[in-house]
Amino acid sequence: MTQIDPRAFVSPSAKLGNCVQVGAFAVVGDDVELGDGCVVDPHAVIQGPSKFGRKNRFFSFSIVGGDPQDLTYTGQRVRLEAGDENEFREFCTVHRGTIKGGGVTRLGNHNLIMAYAHIGHDCCIGDHVILTNGAQLAGHIVVEDYAGISSFCLFHQFVRIGRHCYIGAGTIITQDVAPFSLIVGDRETRCFGINKVGLERHGFSPERIRVIEQAYRYLLRSKLNTSQAVDKMRETLAESEDVQSLIRFIESTTERGLTK
Repeated sequence: MTQIDPRAFVSPSAKLGNCVQVGAFAVVGDDVELGDGCVVDPHAVIQGPSKFGRKNRFFSFSIVGGDPQDLTYTGQRVRLEAGDENEFREFCTVHRGTIKGGGVTRLGNHNLIMAYAHIGHDCCIGDHVILTNGAQLAGHIVVEDYAGISSFCLFHQFVRIGRHCYIGAGTIITQDVAPFSLIVGDRETRCFGINKVGLERHGFSPERIRVIEQAYRYLLRSKLNTSQAVDKMRETLAESEDVQSLIRFIESTTERGLTK
């Protein structure tokens, strides 16, 4: 049974599924659609047009579905779409898309957006992504599945973050981050190898990890340039789907280049 605190505001145009809970002083705005089992804590704000799947949780003082921070936005009808079982923690912000960026910001399933984190307009977030406290995504960023982003990382617009990578706290990202990689900003931002602990936690076998490590040896520690390293991967590791996905990512890297 849906429960709405009498002190909350729910727009007449909002659509609430079964067993939705809305706490005191929360705001569910115009054209917001909440799937079954969503929980909106006291003082949380959800703006639309936006659509959420099942069992999403909006913690107090989160603001999800706000207007994009873009000077070209003048009230156009743009959207936020999210899947199931995402958590939006205290004071995080997630903005809708812009017309020039396709009109929609997207999140998949089982993502954890921690306190004070920000997802800008037109971002596309996969599944099982962790965005830790204070991490900041500019607009038009793609984050693939199982990426782990630590506190206070800053991301330039249009970069892509590959699946199963881990980015250490306080890192500034201005180039694409390859899948499976471990990135830490020291004096300069560079790749230190693969995210081995994260891959083990997600069930990658030792053999599967060994093959990915070999691919990264070609990429980072050999005297080969990036194109030559890719050719070497194809020559010796072509049977690995993980390596094939790494190659596809590298070959489609944007003009901003690849973090190495």
